[in-house]
Amino acid sequence: MAKKGKKYAEAAKLVDRSKAYPVTEAVELAKKTNTAKFDATVEVAFRLGIDPRKNDQQIRGAVVLPNGTGKTQRVLVFAKGEKAKEAEAAGADYAGDSEYITKIQQGWFDFDVIVATPDMMGEVGKLGRVLGPKGLMPNPKTGTVTFEVERAVNEIKAGKVEYRADKAGIIHVPIGKVSFEDSKLIENFTTVYETMLKAKPAAAKGTYMKSVAVTSTMGPGIKVDSSSFSVK
Repeated sequence: MAKKGKKYAEAAKLVDRSKAYPVTEAVELAKKTNTAKFDATVEVAFRLGIDPRKNDQQIRGAVVLPNGTGKTQRVLVFAKGEKAKEAEAAGADYAGDSEYITKIQQGWFDFDVIVATPDMMGEVGKLGRVLGPKGLMPNPKTGTVTFEVERAVNEIKAGKVEYRADKAGIIHVPIGKVSFEDSKLIENFTTVYETMLKAKPAAAKGTYMKSVAVTSTMGPGIKVDSSSFSVK
């Protein structure tokens, strides 16, 4: 642990915690301060002026990153008949109904995202206690409860990520890997930033976008100056 702590301390010295960096510099620093030996994920965190305890200020949804996440998501689709065939043709890793419900009840979790057709939600709901805590429950707000299974699978495979405000009003979203070119990380960052601006609840009062920071999996947080890039 001491070794990890020393590496982190060295990396943290490169970051001026009192400064908000232009997005180009922030992304460069996130890569430079990565202390992991693997291809770490670069993540953006938004601290928002919302009260997530109020229903009209909860933020949840999904966004397709133009350059993907650098990770291939394994997709399970709960569907019957033609819709199951459509899911398989679109590239779903698993598609079916009751047999997969039984497998999950027996402890099988070799997937990252679940898509379900609306007519399957009565059955899928039985898995709420095991899927809910893992954040795997399909949800119409994130486009994972739909009859458009081909589109849903294609978007997830292309780099769709889900986001949700936590109790403190903070949203964490992965925007790629340390191995990505800076321009690709910046493009993904901008797409997510625009999505967050559009997601502002009408009931939110005061400053909405309080702070934005980027970080690698095991690196220090780097504040981003949101005036340093153009938003459409």
